[in-house]
Amino acid sequence: MKVSRAIGLNSAAVLISALTCLGFVAPTGAAAPPDPLKIFISVDMEGVSGVVDRDQTSSAGHDYERFRKLMTAEANAAIDGARDAGATHILVNDSHGTHRNLLIEELHAPAELISNNIKPMGMMAGLDDSYAAAIFIGYHAKASSAEGVLAHTGNGSTIADLRINGRSVGEGGMNIHAAGTMGVPVVLVSGDQAAIAELRELVPNIEGVQVKEAIGTAAARSLRPEEAARLIREGTARAIGRRGEIKPVPASLPVRFEVSFTDPSLALMAEQIPTVERTGTHTVAYVADDYLKGYRFVRVLYKFIQ
Repeated sequence: MKVSRAIGLNSAAVLISALTCLGFVAPTGAAAPPDPLKIFISVDMEGVSGVVDRDQTSSAGHDYERFRKLMTAEANAAIDGARDAGATHILVNDSHGTHRNLLIEELHAPAELISNNIKPMGMMAGLDDSYAAAIFIGYHAKASSAEGVLAHTGNGSTIADLRINGRSVGEGGMNIHAAGTMGVPVVLVSGDQAAIAELRELVPNIEGVQVKEAIGTAAARSLRPEEAARLIREGTARAIGRRGEIKPVPASLPVRFEVSFTDPSLALMAEQIPTVERTGTHTVAYVADDYLKGYRFVRVLYKFIQ
């Protein structure tokens, strides 16, 4: 009986060894695979180094093809920095204009791309609470800023200001609160000095990568693209490493959105929507008990009322 038991145990050991070699059984004491590190990157265009005019950011512009390549290069720098920091999943959201600017054939692995602007969550489409951090590339200052290249909020021709719970914010602030609602910290922003300073009002220790110095709202002193890319790559890796220090910033609830239009006739049209309140000649307000619901609603206002 003892001999038979020994033979049985040896046979089992041989079987387990064979299955381990074939990869069906993990070796005893093997380390568990690391948890996935998911990074979200939202890429706008006005904050890209060298951009100073709408001719460079509009698909109808003479210089657009040049500058969509530079936009893609800055996105790639962030992708590379995220990969340097150990990212296993990287989702890039094209967040400018038509949201069809980034050249997918030039994006670096392992990134995936969300494109086109018919998406309820706009610049933040694809983000959820499984992501460790969010990165903002090529961002710009808010509407009515005295300084900041091509400063605007949402639709530059129709929106004069956006206030969330009484604070004037731009696209960056709006998006920080969206990420914060999902528990995701925004750890880096690149752009000019005005864009960075604006977001530091909400996230004081956000990593800022300044790729140009705004001179008013229509000129800038810019870094060479190679230098901008180097700084973005290094800053992204550093920011992801600091993600535990940088806290998500959700908006307090219920949240009040106030949209001021450039033309009072737009406020007149907006107030026809049930639950929207006219609060001034140019301004309407909307209160939501769910920040993301309000975020989507504001996007509808500035996208379709014009």
